[in-house]
Amino acid sequence: MHLFSIFILLQAFTFVNSLPGHLHGREEKLVQGQAKKPDDILAIGKQSATPPPQASSNTGIYKSALETEGEKSVIPYATAIPSATSTIKLSGSQKIPLVVAPTQTVVASDIFNAPVSLAKPASVIGSQPDHPVPRKGIVGQTGPVETNKFYAGFFLGNQANPVWTHPYSLQWSQGNGNAKSWGLSVSHVEPNQRIFGPDAAANPVQYYINPIGVQSLIFSAAELGSSTLLTTDTLTAFSANANLITRGGSKPAITLPLVQGMGFVTAIYNSVTPFIESSVFFKTITPLKSPKNGVSKYRISLADGKTWLLYATANNGTGLALKTSSSTRLKAPGFFAGTIQIAKNPENDSDNEALYDKCAGSYATTSSISGWVNGDYGQYSLTFKKGGNGSPLLMFALPHHVESLSPQTRWGLTGLQFGTTVKGLATGIVGDSWTFNEQELPNGIGFAPWNPVSGSTTSLSTFAKSAISDAGSIELAQDMDALTNLDSMYFSGKALSKYASAIYAIHDLAGNVTLANAGLRKLKAAFERFATNKQKFPLTYESAWGGVVSTAAFVTGDVNADFGNSYYNDHHFHWSYFIHTAAVIGYLDHSWLSTHKEWVNLLVRDCANPSANDPFFPVSRSFDWYHGHSWAKGLFDSADGKDEESSSEDAFLAYAVKMWGRTTGDKAMEGRGNLMLAVLKRSLRNYFLLESDNVNHPANFIRNKVTGILFENKVDHVTYFGPNTEFVQGIHMLPIVASSAYTRGANFVAEEWKAFFDGGRVDRIDGGWRGILYANLALVDPKAAWKWFSGPRFDAKYLDGGASLTWYLALAAGLGGSP
Repeated sequence: MHLFSIFILLQAFTFVNSLPGHLHGREEKLVQGQAKKPDDILAIGKQSATPPPQASSNTGIYKSALETEGEKSVIPYATAIPSATSTIKLSGSQKIPLVVAPTQTVVASDIFNAPVSLAKPASVIGSQPDHPVPRKGIVGQTGPVETNKFYAGFFLGNQANPVWTHPYSLQWSQGNGNAKSWGLSVSHVEPNQRIFGPDAAANPVQYYINPIGVQSLIFSAAELGSSTLLTTDTLTAFSANANLITRGGSKPAITLPLVQGMGFVTAIYNSVTPFIESSVFFKTITPLKSPKNGVSKYRISLADGKTWLLYATANNGTGLALKTSSSTRLKAPGFFAGTIQIAKNPENDSDNEALYDKCAGSYATTSSISGWVNGDYGQYSLTFKKGGNGSPLLMFALPHHVESLSPQTRWGLTGLQFGTTVKGLATGIVGDSWTFNEQELPNGIGFAPWNPVSGSTTSLSTFAKSAISDAGSIELAQDMDALTNLDSMYFSGKALSKYASAIYAIHDLAGNVTLANAGLRKLKAAFERFATNKQKFPLTYESAWGGVVSTAAFVTGDVNADFGNSYYNDHHFHWSYFIHTAAVIGYLDHSWLSTHKEWVNLLVRDCANPSANDPFFPVSRSFDWYHGHSWAKGLFDSADGKDEESSSEDAFLAYAVKMWGRTTGDKAMEGRGNLMLAVLKRSLRNYFLLESDNVNHPANFIRNKVTGILFENKVDHVTYFGPNTEFVQGIHMLPIVASSAYTRGANFVAEEWKAFFDGGRVDRIDGGWRGILYANLALVDPKAAWKWFSGPRFDAKYLDGGASLTWYLALAAGLGGSP
């Protein structure tokens, strides 16, 4: 017998029925037209439906314009860097000995269980009980709520935008479309439904977009209408329940468990009269023999030529008789309590249908993550909680998942594949959990320059040390206090972090302990403004959603202030710079940690809390462990879902968390940072940083080399602050740090450079972007980078407010570029 067949049998033998308790409500008596047993529906026979004359099939809408609310159109660095007005004072400072700490093997088990801290948010930042964005329709959730997850469209704005579980999307119909339904619609779009633009004939095109609002099938009920309410409950990092409630109803009429990667879209009906509707129009509806005890089955063909399967499992074991009421509606004859599941069958494939038959009746209700690390090796698992009749569980994995599956999980791989909106093909996997192996964790990466061939470098030539010290003496003489005292947490953090990198390079790489100590004293003083919450727009802990936010928007009334930080935009970008700065300070002066650790940990907990046991923050606000990267968009409604503009700052957060864990001795935190970086390395290569052999994006997009802004539903090679090539490519580079050579592979960097910047093109770019581009070049050609940064063509105007010449020289030298 085939291994997969054995696997299915073992799954079926061991799984236990776990229908939610609220389904075991009143059992309705059979009414005329209902089926006593699932196979009784065969008597209905094949039904046909004809769309009304001149009816237009629902093909969806396309949103080509960027939705810029919460996205400040500002170049992401402060451009004015005043020259130093005096020399840095070297006397009167406590000496910090030159001790380059050796790398230790990180061993940590259960790295997601223990909270970073259980301390109440520091009283120094204050708190407030409310937020301008209401928790619309969220019920039964008293603790912190996820702000950046896939289901946010169901509680933001007018609750009309889709949510993407991949490969399916769902949307509240709100009386729109041909069906005029008030149910929840389900869609899956094919690659041939995308549009490209603005010039569809270009190669590369700037963007590609999938349609939204395609109401292929809709879960509804006779009891629903214009007074229907949409609520959500049990919101976690991986899942949420969506509920349709009749106004005045005490419990949901229909509940849909939304879990990332779910194999079926499952609706739990609570003793209401089912409608299955379609704005694409029904063509034929065929009842089929029951695939297993208690399950009714239908094959549905739509007017667009697509085939869907429907499975119904009644709590009382009866069948579900569905009859055509119109070309947009199938109706049951009476109340139904149980589950109705739908799944698309690409190409009407018989093998796929057999797989669906085996798994029908089972569904995921949520998932959780666990993991461990041991040096360069790490493993993490997604474990699904099940509901239903105990059948094997079918879920969909993304390409980066399939690459790293453990041998045991690989047994559950199937031949079922669906296209996703922006991430290639999703593959069906049968199993209650998935385990992934990452065998190249960046355990050896520290603060020093690193590459995958030679590892970390802390020993430089005398010539390089002298150049680094000379640059450092100029940079550290700048007015560090003024240059970090800005009206933006993002810009302030970038400035602090650049000085931290410079001081580290001067101390550990150039060996100039006296100069480093003088700079460290200034950096501590500048950091103290934020640790005591005396910056221009202080932070606050708001308990409505549960998180640390800037008060900038609350004070100014501008929701875009500081790139939407007050509304949970970009927290992983903003906080990463402070966490990195603190990691360097604490590394050089361990005594500093005792009075600053909790403040820094607040930032870690806000954007990268690992544990549901932390009562103050949601789990992993930014990083999405299903997608393998973070989402930057917070509490702003968006028709195309969450998005991310800077993959490199996403990786910088993981690196900062890793190094903060190392500095503080928190092995679990350092291990999570290592694992996040490894997962990011894989997901960025698949979805953001596009080498010539990439298969997850359309062929006519690959030459862009980076995605630009990647949404859940579209990809646009642009930035929120402009379309310039250096903007779009550069936002996926900065900041260039020790881990950049790990997440930005050498082959990709070389391809991108050749595509956009070689042959002198880089020298036609003005301002700080030129410095960023040359620092990125150091990852593959450190000699050319060193020559430029140390040569006569360099000018300080090519450094942005978050960049340090001292660090760039150290990076190029450490990678082998200096004499």
